[in-house]
Amino acid sequence: MTGLSFTAMSLESAKTIAIVIVVAFVVFAVISAWVIKNVTMKIISIVLMVGLGLGVWTQRSNLQDCADRAKDKVAAGVDEVKCEFFGSEVSVG
Repeated sequence: MTGLSFTAMSLESAKTIAIVIVVAFVVFAVISAWVIKNVTMKIISIVLMVGLGLGVWTQRSNLQDCADRAKDKVAAGVDEVKCEFFGSEVSVG
């Protein structure tokens, strides 16, 4: 059985990627609203881009919360703690 294999990324790189993706969704929403002439399609595309951006931002927030909890575990003596960012493992400690 083969599956997708993701290499672990660092917490800072995952947070940076999340911010870049959110900014890209906002830029895409603005550009698509300008290009698309149909009002209904504008509303749908803006709602879609805002929803996707919110999803990425929520994942980023969850990742930060996990990292904060992981710091406590590392301080307690656990060698390595992993969190997930859209299903990809992120090495925290």
